[in-house]
Amino acid sequence: MNINFVIPCLLGMESLIAGELKDFGAENVTSENGRVLFSGDENMLARVNICSRYAERVQILVGSFEAKSFEELFQGVKALAWEEWIGRDDAFPVKGYSINSTLFSTRDCQSIIKKAVVERLKSKYHGEWFDETGPVHQIQFAINKDLVSMLIDTSGFGLHKRGYRLDANDAPIKETLAAALCNISHLKPYHKFYDPMCGSGTILIEGALMAANIAPGIRRNFAAERFDVIDRSVWKEERERAKSLEREAHDFEAFGSDIDPKAIEIAKVNAQRARVAHMIDFKVADVKSFRPLTDRGTLICNPPYGERMLDISECEVLYKSMGMAFEQKHGWSYTIISPDEEFETAFGRKADKRRKLYNGMIKCQAFMYFK
Repeated sequence: MNINFVIPCLLGMESLIAGELKDFGAENVTSENGRVLFSGDENMLARVNICSRYAERVQILVGSFEAKSFEELFQGVKALAWEEWIGRDDAFPVKGYSINSTLFSTRDCQSIIKKAVVERLKSKYHGEWFDETGPVHQIQFAINKDLVSMLIDTSGFGLHKRGYRLDANDAPIKETLAAALCNISHLKPYHKFYDPMCGSGTILIEGALMAANIAPGIRRNFAAERFDVIDRSVWKEERERAKSLEREAHDFEAFGSDIDPKAIEIAKVNAQRARVAHMIDFKVADVKSFRPLTDRGTLICNPPYGERMLDISECEVLYKSMGMAFEQKHGWSYTIISPDEEFETAFGRKADKRRKLYNGMIKCQAFMYFK
């Protein structure tokens, strides 16, 4: 079965996801703002859910069409083959959004789409009522400039929820963004890896998972595992495949520190849950006193800002102390994510490269120093 898919993602992550999909063997990979499209079979559906480090979720693209009226929306949805995915007893709630479109009422669109899917399934299953007691097939609609995309979610919880972070400090970085920072910093399995403001340890844990090539979703479940149209053996095969690709990263060492003792305790527990605690050394320390234990290193950090800081002047003081602690020397690279456009001034030197990324809804820059 050839299936068309959509991956919604944080802005700035599209190229990382596209490259990852090509490595997985996906076909027809195309990037758009905030999403990546591709195609593949049931194994690819499971593979991306289990192995993707950067995707937010994996959605089946049931179909797309133009609609400028509610009648066009109804008929367009009704024409799609929902019965190929949704069984007689399955639940199929509807949610979504509409932007820059003639049909702007999300609630009305939601109601019409639900009715259209019901009418389609009534004609296929020859019934007048659906109890919806079976597995959830979350229908999602995206209407942008009058183009309607009708989707079914396969992931359930967002893919950033790996399962290891049951506890976190205030305003933690998303796991998908943490993994992206490791990617753009060219973190390797033989690197010495530092985060001197590690909080709950997310960046270090994602780096360790990457170094050992451990699939981030290998120990969690997904909504599509309950879909009757997908054989259970597919998920078993893909987990075994992912497991076979893991490696021993004997030369990899990670060092995490934070001024908050409670954060360090949370980070240690999270690393244990992710099964990478043996790869990371945690300690309580102030970033101002950062002293590396190795001659070379890759440092990535997400310093406090916004709701996690009292005012701009405190940010400037912190950035200045970071600039003094993070010495410019051969064999070292530093990646610091911040929404502050004046970061370089406070830090004390201009970045060798900047990359735009979003931390949730906050527009940030990854300031990269490697020369």
